[in-house]
Amino acid sequence: MKNSSSDGLISIVMPFKNTAVFLEECIQSILSQSYENWELIAVNDHSTDNSEQIIQAISDGDMRISVLQNEGSGIISALQTAYKQSVGGFITRMDSDDIMPHRKLETLLKNLQKHGKGYLSTGLVSYFSEKGISEGFHNYEQWLNKLTSSGLNFTELYKECVIPSPCWMIYREDFDACGGFNSDTYPEDYDLVFRFYKSGLKCTPCNDILHLWRDYTTRTSRTDPNYADNGFLVLKTHYFLALSYNNTKPLALWGAGKKGKFIARKLIEANIAFTWVCDNPKKLTKQIYNHGLCRVEDVEELKEMQHVISIAQPAAQIQIKNQLNSLGLQPMKDYYFFC
Repeated sequence: MKNSSSDGLISIVMPFKNTAVFLEECIQSILSQSYENWELIAVNDHSTDNSEQIIQAISDGDMRISVLQNEGSGIISALQTAYKQSVGGFITRMDSDDIMPHRKLETLLKNLQKHGKGYLSTGLVSYFSEKGISEGFHNYEQWLNKLTSSGLNFTELYKECVIPSPCWMIYREDFDACGGFNSDTYPEDYDLVFRFYKSGLKCTPCNDILHLWRDYTTRTSRTDPNYADNGFLVLKTHYFLALSYNNTKPLALWGAGKKGKFIARKLIEANIAFTWVCDNPKKLTKQIYNHGLCRVEDVEELKEMQHVISIAQPAAQIQIKNQLNSLGLQPMKDYYFFC
C-alpha cells in the first residue's frame, strides 16, 4: 500500500510519447533524488518507439513507478489519466525528455511547506541542447528566472507562461481547488497557470536551478499546433476579459502589428470598445477592421484607461511602462503587456 498524503508523498505525473532516446536519463534523475518519498505515474501517450519498454523495465525494479496507457489521446488526457491514479498530498509534473537536479523534489517541498497552503512552489530553470540554445530561449530563461527568484511570477502573467510546466509543486487540496488537470484547453500549462492565479495562489521565491529543460527540433512545444502563437493569444485575451478587464474604464490597445490585430479582432467579437494606439504613420491614415487608429499624444484620457500593450520591442516597452507609471498607473491593474 502506498504512503498516505500525510507522510509527505509527492506524486509526479509524467506523460511520455516517443522519447526513448531521453527516457533513461530522465528516469535516472528521478531515482537519484535526495527526497525519496515519491511516486512516478508515467502515462504512455501512444508511443510508436520503445519508450514504454524502457520505462517498464525500470519500473519492474522500483514499486514507486507505475506505467499506464493514456485513456484518450494527447498530453491533457495523459495528465488526467495519471492524476486519477495519484495519491500523494503534493503534486508535481515532469517532462519525459528533461532532467531533475539532485535536490529538486526536496527543495520544492521544503519551500512549499515553509509557506503553507495557498502557495505554489517553483524554481529556476536551465535550458540545454546539443545544438546550443537560441537567443529567444536564452531570453525567456533569464526573464522567467528573474521573476521566480523574487516570487513575482504573476506580475507579468500576460507576457508568456510565467511558471515552467515541469517545475512546480502544490498541495493536492490547492490543486483540486483550481480545477487541476480537468480543463481541456491548450496550451494546457499556460491555462493551468491562469487558474493558479485565479485561485489566488502565491509563488514562493527560489534561487536554485531545479529543472534542466531540454530543447530539440522535435520537441512537442515546437511541433504541436496546440502550442502555436494564436493559441496563446486566444488564452491571454480570454483570461484578461474574464479576470482583469474593468468594464467601468475605457480600454486602450497599443500596437497594430500581427498580435495587436489579433487582439483587436477578439475585442471586436466581444463587442468591447477600445481606443487603438499606434505610432506607425502609414497605419494612422487607415482603418483596420473599420476601426481608426490614433497617436498616444492624441489620447486625452490616458490616465483613466486600462491598457493592453501588444508591442514587443524591449525599448518601446520600457518607454511605455515609464510613461504609464508616471501617470500613477499600476501593472496588472491598469496596464498589461501581452508580449
